[in-house]
Amino acid sequence: MNAEKMCGEHFPGIISDGIRAQEIQRLRQVGMNCGCEYTSFPLFLSMKEWYIRYNHSIGTALIVWRFTHSHAQTLAALFHDIATPCFAHVVDFMRNDHMTQESTEDRTREIIAGSEWLGSVLRKYGLKVDDVADYHQYPVADNDSPKLSADRLEYTFGNLVNFGKCTAAQITGMLDDLTVGKNESGEEELMFRTYEQARLFAFGALEMGKIYVSDEDRFSMQALAELLKEAVQQNVISMWDLWTDEPSVIRKLCADPAFRKHWMYFRGYREIVRGQDDGIVVRAKKRYIDPAVDGRGRMSALDPEFRDEVGRFLNESQETRLSGISEE
Repeated sequence: MNAEKMCGEHFPGIISDGIRAQEIQRLRQVGMNCGCEYTSFPLFLSMKEWYIRYNHSIGTALIVWRFTHSHAQTLAALFHDIATPCFAHVVDFMRNDHMTQESTEDRTREIIAGSEWLGSVLRKYGLKVDDVADYHQYPVADNDSPKLSADRLEYTFGNLVNFGKCTAAQITGMLDDLTVGKNESGEEELMFRTYEQARLFAFGALEMGKIYVSDEDRFSMQALAELLKEAVQQNVISMWDLWTDEPSVIRKLCADPAFRKHWMYFRGYREIVRGQDDGIVVRAKKRYIDPAVDGRGRMSALDPEFRDEVGRFLNESQETRLSGISEE
């Protein structure tokens, strides 16, 4: 969802202050779909608009503000992707961390502490770096999968709309049904008031989870990781370039004749071929969300169909060898 379209300029002051930092503005040029949106696979060509980390960060912060009105939690949510590199979790594939996807968060505290503007924002609201550098400390903002958090809620809503799986009215209905309750561990968690809205969200999130580990997605991320790793080895780009913005990295790739050809070949991927001996096996982290209905429990306990569908999803093999056909 485009947070600026949703809210115009009517952001809470603390978010308006935070987004003025160049470290947040950089996220305008970092996509949410990990480089897959540059390919020609029909799955990604079908997306309605360019979904960027900047809008996701604002959306996550707006959700946290709506349910907590906490300055610390809202800024922690706003800053949670501040260390995200270009092409996001593709860097995890480069580092062989793609099954946990945690390496892209390594520099969050360092970036916040090193920003003069963000330092002034923290002083204005009486906060310290440690109050906002780790959003994992705030369960409304983030918690252990498969529970529901503002981060997972926002990117699920965003992609449901972007892939044409839900209407804006359906998203509004689900958002308006949310509250904050205590889960089975006694922690605060975003929960639905009604079974019907929780079920709609749970199946929608599962559908998105299938897209995130589809053959097209996994193959694209591994192929781009290999391209970028080779570019670093050949000194066409540096690892630090990956913490600038995607257009800058692409310009550097395309300035080298060989890597321009590699990049255009990657952009031309349009079809997956399965099972060939020269293909690659790519495994990726499977994501689903098991939301709770306040006072009633989680969907996996309330809805046998959902529980069975999650089981089938988790048991699906990722061992098929994948190759890509490119238009280039």
